Amino acid sequence: MTTSPGVSVTPRSAAALAERPRADGGSDFARLSRRIAEAGLLRRRPGYYAARIGLVVALYAAGWGAFFVLGDTWAQSAVAAFLAFVFGQVALLAHDLAHRQVFRRRGPSEITGRLFGNLGVGMSYGWWMNKHTRHHANPNHEDLDPDVAPDILVWSTDQARASSGVARLVGGHQASLFFPLLTLEGFNLHVSSLRALRSPYMKKRTLEGTLLLLHIVGLLSALFLVLSPGRALAFLAVNQCLFGVYLGCTFAPNHKGMPTFTGDERPDFLRRQVLTSRNVRGGLLTDVMLGGLNYQIEHHLFPSMPTPHLRRAQVIVRQYCAEVGVPYHETGLLRSYREALTHLHRVGEPIRRQRRAR
Repeated sequence: MTTSPGVSVTPRSAAALAERPRADGGSDFARLSRRIAEAGLLRRRPGYYAARIGLVVALYAAGWGAFFVLGDTWAQSAVAAFLAFVFGQVALLAHDLAHRQVFRRRGPSEITGRLFGNLGVGMSYGWWMNKHTRHHANPNHEDLDPDVAPDILVWSTDQARASSGVARLVGGHQASLFFPLLTLEGFNLHVSSLRALRSPYMKKRTLEGTLLLLHIVGLLSALFLVLSPGRALAFLAVNQCLFGVYLGCTFAPNHKGMPTFTGDERPDFLRRQVLTSRNVRGGLLTDVMLGGLNYQIEHHLFPSMPTPHLRRAQVIVRQYCAEVGVPYHETGLLRSYREALTHLHRVGEPIRRQRRAR
């Protein structure tokens, strides 16, 4: 794995880097945080978010407006694809709201987050917050990060050896199946959100459940009132499959194929976030399509930093990592997918080997 500034790091060498002490006994992250604060990059950007929210809401309304104007026609497939993109943008806004990038206080963040998440796209804000908070605390830790828990896919050779059920069935060929499986992710979000309503951690479950139900009933009612049953099902399939693929393509480059930790391997905060994250190079289009998550290192270090500040923060963080000897990994978008898929293929080798031995 090649990293900037030209250092190679493996999961085990990452653990060694994590224990490198500072001569002055201070915190590496505290020094970086002071530089970021002095640059004014933690300040709120209400104008940016007002414009972004307004644009996303307008696109959402335009998509449904076109749906009702077109009526019962196969041309609705284009609307379904457009709304899949808009749903992804709504989900990315819910992500920013959950991190309090938009509002400083919890109340407005939760209210708006539930409106965008639960009502807008049918994704439980409470379920996602619980899962994502644990991910941010321990990214790529096989025992603590729910995003690398073996479920359908396996993320390490140890998980592959211990796999069973669907994970063992899929694991040997998971690299080639990754993108096809993403077509199910939109449906999975709805199922996981509904199942989470029974979880003890869920707060305001009545509100969450009501908003989820309104989304599902509203979506299905619109489809089957305007379209014939066949076209309604086709619209739903196109919309949800492309929504899942878009979200998956947004999040896949961030950590997949980066070093993982197990057991007591838990480096300091700076290294825990930087070593496990991958940035994606690109311009304005990349920033828009990935919702700023292409600056994954900076986002993980400063989760509440408004999205438009991440590009400026990158310059400071990358330079600081070079100063303290922490590998900083950045690549192009296509290369990020190739690295993730190569990793998935490699860790599935124990399953393939066992099958060949039969």
